[in-house]
Amino acid sequence: MTMDTELPQLPFPRPNVLDIAPGYKPLRDRAPLVRVRTALGDDVWLATGYHICKQVFGDARLGRSHPDPGNAARVSASLMFGGPTGDFATEEQLHRTQRKVLTPAFSARRMRQLKDHVTELSASMLDELAQRRPPVDLHAHFSFPLPNTVICQLIGVPEPDRDSFRLWSGRFTSNDQADAAQAVGEMLGYTMGMVADRRKSPQDDLVSDLIAIAAAENLELLTDHEIADMALHLVFGGHESTVSRIDFGTLLLLRHPEQRKALVDDPSLVEQAVEEILRRSIPVDDLFPRYAREDFEIEGVTLRKGDCVLTSTSVANMDDRTFADPERFDIFRKPDASHASFGHGMHYCVGNALARIELQVVFSMLFQRFPTLELAVPFEELHIPIERRWIGGLDELPVTW
Repeated sequence: MTMDTELPQLPFPRPNVLDIAPGYKPLRDRAPLVRVRTALGDDVWLATGYHICKQVFGDARLGRSHPDPGNAARVSASLMFGGPTGDFATEEQLHRTQRKVLTPAFSARRMRQLKDHVTELSASMLDELAQRRPPVDLHAHFSFPLPNTVICQLIGVPEPDRDSFRLWSGRFTSNDQADAAQAVGEMLGYTMGMVADRRKSPQDDLVSDLIAIAAAENLELLTDHEIADMALHLVFGGHESTVSRIDFGTLLLLRHPEQRKALVDDPSLVEQAVEEILRRSIPVDDLFPRYAREDFEIEGVTLRKGDCVLTSTSVANMDDRTFADPERFDIFRKPDASHASFGHGMHYCVGNALARIELQVVFSMLFQRFPTLELAVPFEELHIPIERRWIGGLDELPVTW
């Protein structure tokens, strides 16, 4: 096959940790879907704007699995995010089944009950932070441990084992596929043990709920292995993205002191501030592959079975045809549309309420407790380490007060 040597090459460089790569805008101006080349040299389609990203998320003809995974286009060497995952024959049915048990497990009642606990936990961690002599790494002492503690408690991971999950999640997102596979195996072995234990002795946690709901609904597709795999992904997905949003939301508010002051003066602004943080923060180059399950046409482009389309919620949220002056951070923004940070349609994140609760609690308390909080290093020195490209975020956020 002859390759087009003129295709734009991913990843596009970013000017700093807060701003999106400028290389996306000219592609968005060109067409909804454009041909680009991944870092590994594979030619793929890129969804360039808000509406096409929503179409891709909502189209059942595109999925995460591939009919011939060994020959699928890849974004990176990352085992979890670089290429296809799942079984092509069962992906659609399994996805519907998983959502059927996860939706009630993340019920509004449970989330309301959780808010008081998150508030108490945040207050305690901020108390501990205040006892430290600045400068202090906010990431290590607040942004990371809060969501990690919340999701581990929700799943039912005992405190002595939580550091293991932190180490596993860092390994299985790396580009070292052998080490990533070993980490996945170790983590899955642990969660398989949790499922076996909860079958014998149910507890008030999500793993017990998943087992009970699957049994009540007679969902034979949800084997112990599948439930353990869901628990694994819930622990990872339930803390990594929220950790990054705490770090990046703090950065955005520090870079916009007038909006930080407005939030401190009027805590009722916290919900809309969190929505703007979710829209405007870009902690990761979130180009995730989806593969055509059949031949079909979308936006004038004919996709062949197995073709790869990359979507990015960050690219969608920076679409100037949907959001006025999208790169401006504005907690007073009157949005023309809902941000895409939690996906869309059948791929809308079931844990969105949990993330929102945590972020609303954090940003209603952080600057109230530390009104003089500021960066302890120049903004230009902050960077996203290359080894974190596929999970995103900072390794540290030095602050003082």
